Order: sequence, then structure tokens, then C-alpha cells
Amino acid sequence: MSVHGWSLPFVPPTLADNEVHVWRASLEQPPMLRHRLLETLSADERERAGRFHFAKDRDHFVVARSVLRVVLGGYLGRDPAGLRFRYGPRGKPALADPCGAAPLCFNVSHSHGLALVAATRSRAIGVDVERIRTELNVEGVERLFSSCERAALRALAGDEHRRAFFACWTRKEAYLKARGQGLFLPLGGFAVSVLPGAPAALLACDGDAGERERWSLTELAPDPAYAAALAVEGRGWRLRCWQWAVDEACAGPARTHETPHVWRAARRQEEVEP
Repeated sequence: MSVHGWSLPFVPPTLADNEVHVWRASLEQPPMLRHRLLETLSADERERAGRFHFAKDRDHFVVARSVLRVVLGGYLGRDPAGLRFRYGPRGKPALADPCGAAPLCFNVSHSHGLALVAATRSRAIGVDVERIRTELNVEGVERLFSSCERAALRALAGDEHRRAFFACWTRKEAYLKARGQGLFLPLGGFAVSVLPGAPAALLACDGDAGERERWSLTELAPDPAYAAALAVEGRGWRLRCWQWAVDEACAGPARTHETPHVWRAARRQEEVEP
């Protein structure tokens, strides 16, 4: 199901045990704000930022990592700069010191200036966003998909085919990220829904018949120029979508642990129960 409402919260929202939150953030931020965001990063993150060859890539990395820290700090009531991360065998990040009986789980993705941060409690989660690029040779990538996905894509043409390809790609990537596998699980070893208008779903997974019931897939609509998808372990959860923003008067990020008043008023919100 597509989600078209991205609310601007007035105060840091509470993440209930049965909820999944997805935050949308622009990575195109003014230099003064980027400098403030850089201050929230750890020494190793700053070192990683410094290794980028192009300034734009470096700036986007700084904003994406800081937005992740600010969002997680808001849920935990902690200083974003004080958060520490650990990484799984395939590079999936997690909090090094989770708090509470229902640990905070999250995932992040960004593409060409747009980032998504997904968060929930005690559930594996993965999110992916991709700009719909006309210059990409999608046929070359499609050869890695499952036979049923390739057949469904062959039945489409033009813009419909390209959008279906990116819908397929983001659903597969979100599922892989939720499992913590990255691309170490062959793309052809599982199948997701492809046809435009069809609900996002995991259709099959080689060697594990229970995977279809274990995971929920949801299409996200952060922007008409992008495709995005969310994979969450389990069912019966509620999705809420938020817009990350800065307060014009304060000219700074929403530092939830110290200045909740800088969150701007919500205009619209859409809730989805898978």
C-alpha cells in the first residue's frame, strides 16, 4: 500500500511497540546547518565523511548520519552525539547500548539527496529508496532477478516498465536489509510483487516456506521521482510517516533531547496497518 502523507511533528513522537515510523529528510541543507549537524557525528563518522572524493557525497553522508542520530536520540531522550553503533557481519548498524525492554531497531537508506530512516521496537526492519533513473541499464540488472519477476517485467514497457523495475528493486533491497544479508543472498533466490498497483509482498523464498508469513512489505511514496519500500518482521503493526525538518526561527536541527519546541506543527498524517 502506498503511503502519501508525511507529517511534520510538533513534538518528538512516541514510538509504540506496535508501530513502525519512517522519516523522510532532504540531504540538501545549507552550509551553516551542515556544520551543526557535523558536530553530532562520532570521530569515526567524521573520518568516513572525509574520505569521500566529492564534496556533495560528503555533505550528504554528514546530513544522513546526523538525521539518523537526531531521530534515534529523540526516541531515546538522549543526546544524538552520544549514541554509539555496532555493526553486524554484513554491515547492518544497530545501537551498541540498546535501552529498555523493547530495544529500538532501525534502518536507513538514501539516494540522490533524499534519505529515509525507519524505526521500530523489537522487530527486524529494512528500508530502501532509489531515485528512478532513466540512464540506468535496468535490463542488465533484471537478469539477476527471479524468473517470475523477469516474466512480470517483460510484460511491461516504457515508463511503466521502469517504475516497476525500481519498485521490484527497492522491495528486494529492503527485504535483504531487514534480514541483515545485504547482497550476500542471491537476488534470484526470492521473489517480490512487481506489477503496478499490486500490493508490495514477498511471494516466495527458496528453501524457506515460512518467510512469506514472517515478513511484511510495504511500498512507500516519498516523492514522485523516487521508489521506496519497507520490510518489517511480523504483522499487525501500524505505519506512521514523518517529515524531518529544521525550524526556520532556530535555524538548527530538531534536537529532541533539549529543545522539543523546534519541531514544527504537523499538517497531515496517514496511518497504515498491514
